[in-house]
Amino acid sequence: MAEGVVREKLKLLPDSPGVYIMYDAEGTVIYVGKARVLKNRVRQYFHASEKPFKVQAMVECIADFSYIVVPTELDALALENTLIKKYKPKYNILLKDDKTYPYIKVHTREEFPHISITRRVMGKDGKYFGPFMGGVSCKDIVDVAAKVYNVRTCNVSIGTKPKKPCLNHHLGRCLAPCACNVSKEEYAARVEKVLAFLGGDYEEAQAILAEKMQKFSENEEFELALEYRDRLRMLEKLGQRRITAMPRDVDADIWAYASNGLYAAISLIVTRRGIMQGSLNFSLDEGAGERRETFTSFLTQFYETKPIPHELVLEEPFDGELFLAYCKKKEGRGVEITSPKFGIRRELLDMATRNAAEYLEKSISAIAHKNDMTTSACERLKTLLALGKYPKRMECYDISDISGVDKVGSMVVFTDGEADKYEYRRFRIKTVEGANDFASLQEVLRRRLQKLGTEEEIRFARPQLIVIDGGKGQLSAVKQIFDELNIQDIDLVALAKQEEEVYTLKSDGPIRLDRRDYALRMLQRIRDEAHRFAVMYFRNVHSKRNLSSVLEEIEGVGAEKRKLLMERFGTIDRIMKADEAELMRVEGVGKELAGRIRRYFEAL
Repeated sequence: MAEGVVREKLKLLPDSPGVYIMYDAEGTVIYVGKARVLKNRVRQYFHASEKPFKVQAMVECIADFSYIVVPTELDALALENTLIKKYKPKYNILLKDDKTYPYIKVHTREEFPHISITRRVMGKDGKYFGPFMGGVSCKDIVDVAAKVYNVRTCNVSIGTKPKKPCLNHHLGRCLAPCACNVSKEEYAARVEKVLAFLGGDYEEAQAILAEKMQKFSENEEFELALEYRDRLRMLEKLGQRRITAMPRDVDADIWAYASNGLYAAISLIVTRRGIMQGSLNFSLDEGAGERRETFTSFLTQFYETKPIPHELVLEEPFDGELFLAYCKKKEGRGVEITSPKFGIRRELLDMATRNAAEYLEKSISAIAHKNDMTTSACERLKTLLALGKYPKRMECYDISDISGVDKVGSMVVFTDGEADKYEYRRFRIKTVEGANDFASLQEVLRRRLQKLGTEEEIRFARPQLIVIDGGKGQLSAVKQIFDELNIQDIDLVALAKQEEEVYTLKSDGPIRLDRRDYALRMLQRIRDEAHRFAVMYFRNVHSKRNLSSVLEEIEGVGAEKRKLLMERFGTIDRIMKADEAELMRVEGVGKELAGRIRRYFEAL
């Protein structure tokens, strides 16, 4: 867009809150920001004043902008977060390396609650404890809860009709409410003790474990005694993490931010119930927004899928009032934000600040190398293959089958040269008979590309580059689908395995890239990832298809039990690895039948 047209658009900006979107010359979104007053915020970018390096670099790339007016600044914050996730703009600070740590969930809405381990916090459907990190095993903690308080860990539905108790009951790990062996009141009392235990009250559990360990030792059941000893040591290890100066009813996240203008590091220390759970460090490219905006955006991205604790401790300037409103809306309660000057919170904040500074110093070369392998490799690929656009979103496709049986296809997505696993898709081949990879590729690409230009494009964004695992034949087959659907604005290439030659629609022969070139390595990564994803899906489909026929050979496993086993485990591999206790969790599978299933697979 011409500079004069941009000036005219600046004059039309409203005084309202909203979100603004910056585009480069190719129409790619390069920055998304929010504003209390759109007119004031957007105009700042085009003033002739001196700007930080990242802001100036972004401004030089702006060819156009658009904006969306919203009722409040809180709405702008939510929309900004949504658009950042959708477009992954180059000049926004992006939470790319966020890890999901496990939580322990007590399903308190159930009549007889059970305990499970999850990595997804759904909301108000139970009580969650965690995250657990730093070498602490959720499985061990759940095991202690079962051994000490006998609360169930299975998800078997409990009705009025008694069921046969499973092995856990016989091992003293469950009160068997499914068999009507315990009253609601007695079970509820046990659940309350479990909630206190998971909240950090380990003393009662330690006393019970020590008593049982002593009993097993006296009875010369040394293996069981050692098992209980290990659980005791695990609880002692957790107890050593307790911060004595911090109240047990305090859940707090301590945040620190370090930046050198180009790269940034963010450090988090997690405390729950007065116990230090562990720490996380994030390395990322510095964004082009103001530092307070950047940090607010990061926190919003981080907490979108995680519960927000009751207290945030930080010194970094950010939009505190706005974020408090976001917390209130998300959690339905208030959150305290503190910037302590002394005391244990100050000590933890100083620790987080040192962690962030040290992590930034150690990560600079790693971030630079990562950029070489990702965004810089994308830029280079555009030049080497004469692509029409920077390949921000790359999709790669592969087919997997055995002699035409259980044919499946995979689609993997790289955004700015990095795997974007939430965008992966898989396909069951529906129309192709026999082994025909060309026809299977055509079916997959036709089904994928038909979504473009429809409402489905919101969920399946338009790629700039499609990569096919194969050579000239596969490229020609997919080109037919491009012609059929009149696709002209997406580049298409194929990468052949043996010689790692790249075939494009613009060159008569193959293009050979230096094997040390990061651009080729990126193509290899996405090709290999598509192959891995396709093979994994094929094995899953293939094992499910063969599951019933294998189980038919086991005496006592009829059609109904085969169905229940399939629903419970999903694949033959999981049934083969299941122990008797896990098998007995399937309705109708008792100890004798579980043993028969185990012996059958052990004899294979």
